[in-house]
Amino acid sequence: MDADLDRRTYDLLRLVDRHGPIGSIQLVELMQLRGYDIKDRTIRLTLSELDSMGLTEKVPGKGRRLTDSGRTELEQGDVSGRLEQIRAQIATLTSRVSYDPIEDTGVLVASCAFVDEEHVDDARSLVERLESLPLGPIPVSLEEAADSEPGDYRLLAPSSITLDGVLLAHGVNANLSTAGVLEYEPSREDDPDGETSAADLGGEITRYVDVINGEGSSIDVISLLIQAGRGDVRSILEDGESGFLIGDDREFPINRYEEARDLTLSTRAKLGGAVDLRRPREQANASNATLTWAFGSITYVGSGELLLTALHEYGLADDWVTLYGTVPRNRLGVVEASVPAALDD
Repeated sequence: MDADLDRRTYDLLRLVDRHGPIGSIQLVELMQLRGYDIKDRTIRLTLSELDSMGLTEKVPGKGRRLTDSGRTELEQGDVSGRLEQIRAQIATLTSRVSYDPIEDTGVLVASCAFVDEEHVDDARSLVERLESLPLGPIPVSLEEAADSEPGDYRLLAPSSITLDGVLLAHGVNANLSTAGVLEYEPSREDDPDGETSAADLGGEITRYVDVINGEGSSIDVISLLIQAGRGDVRSILEDGESGFLIGDDREFPINRYEEARDLTLSTRAKLGGAVDLRRPREQANASNATLTWAFGSITYVGSGELLLTALHEYGLADDWVTLYGTVPRNRLGVVEASVPAALDD
């Protein structure tokens, strides 16, 4: 179907898809939160047009929801719009990061998994098991989900994009270049140069198994890899052996190497995950074959991406958002402290 929809209408469809069935009044509020100057009458007229096109349908007493045709149009249409949306979202979230890894305070970017109540205990246990690995700490917040969100609870953890915000706040411009599947060893030999230790890095990222350049992607590459089941956290947890994690790579000016390294290691120490830093002389082992001699490389598996991968692998979460939004650091803590009181009854 060639629906020939504009950007605003695609954004409206996305909201209906995520929150539907939903009424026009709620849609006006959500669209205005996204920066649109739009009135209820305009929303109602647009919804009527979408109904006539077969992309939405009424649910008596509840509002609109997407039809199968609407979901297909949303998945296949507006490729340039989705590209721009992903880039803009990452840029916006990165600019809002105020997290200071030295003080362990400020605002960071969070990933979010939606968990049903029946899986909460298992999810808590999984976080505790991940905490016991070199990948820890895994600071989280377990909260009741909003009525418009899937699942009974949302489980938040720091996204790898937080690191990009930390670097930017210190004047280090890091550019995301690739995402992919990483082979990981929970233990490693210390760096012979003496710059880092096993504990500093959270284990060893030995190599990229698969690489996707997200520059031309109209979807969230990290989420796609998780959904495709490309991670293998189970082998790490159950057997203490190597496994496969999902993370991303960024380039930064090599003349800021020492500062970038210190900020990266401090961020990993407080927010968890695994990192790998490479100077240009290690270009042959980096994920990006076009890495120039003027840039260094940081590969990072954030605790958020790690947790989403593990929850999906163990069948504890089917819905998640890799870039949920910004949250204050003090909202996240150890898993026991993050559990709502009602869950302990």
